[in-house]
Amino acid sequence: MAGLSTDELQTIRDGLAAGRKPRVQFTDAAGQMAGQLGQVVGLGDPAESDEWVVVRFGRDELPFSPGDLLVAPRGAVAKKAAPVPAAAEPVAPPGPAFVLDQPAPGAKKARAAAEANGGSQAAVKAAGGEDRAGAPAPRKGGDDVTAAPGPRKAAGRSAKPKPPPALTVTLAYGEGEWTVAASQGSKVLAKPYVVRPAEALRMVALVDVPGVHEAVEQILSAERSEAEEQARRLRAELAEVEARLAELTEKP
Repeated sequence: MAGLSTDELQTIRDGLAAGRKPRVQFTDAAGQMAGQLGQVVGLGDPAESDEWVVVRFGRDELPFSPGDLLVAPRGAVAKKAAPVPAAAEPVAPPGPAFVLDQPAPGAKKARAAAEANGGSQAAVKAAGGEDRAGAPAPRKGGDDVTAAPGPRKAAGRSAKPKPPPALTVTLAYGEGEWTVAASQGSKVLAKPYVVRPAEALRMVALVDVPGVHEAVEQILSAERSEAEEQARRLRAELAEVEARLAELTEKP
């Protein structure tokens, strides 16, 4: 069956222009729909697609190529769709097998054929594409293609960037010295190094917590008292040294 000829296509175009819907019959090239009848409801542009003859079949209007169709003979009755044999249980190949979430080419046409002929739910699933369990449909032309079910890939998802490790800056006081250290996660960025008290106080001033300010004030009071005591001792020692020097420089 060679499909619709140029003259037959022109006759169909004239019939559409007159308001008719010419009947056509599906050829073997249409796969499981072979022998079924439909009505042409429109003609597209052959330059845009090979399937440009729009046929109403059941509740669907589907595009076909001229090679998929014949002018329906007078008095032709649609053949009853052959029962779809149960597919053998697929054997999973080694490693993951991915099943794309889309019907095989020609699946929509095959689904319409099964629905129009009162097929069972199982037949509709086998004719029209994947069911919920992921069983793929036969391809156009009658070839059965079976793929093992596998995990589906999430569509449109992008991996979130991993956040960087936390940065920790530590200001510490001990043994009369202020030190600053920095680390990011387990990586040490700066080992503790000594900073001047004035710089440490500026950092502490950024922390608006009364308890921290009280603790710093206590440290400063203790340091101030210790510094004053040390200055008093040094002045006393200096006075003794100057007195001794005066005695040594006196003339007899």
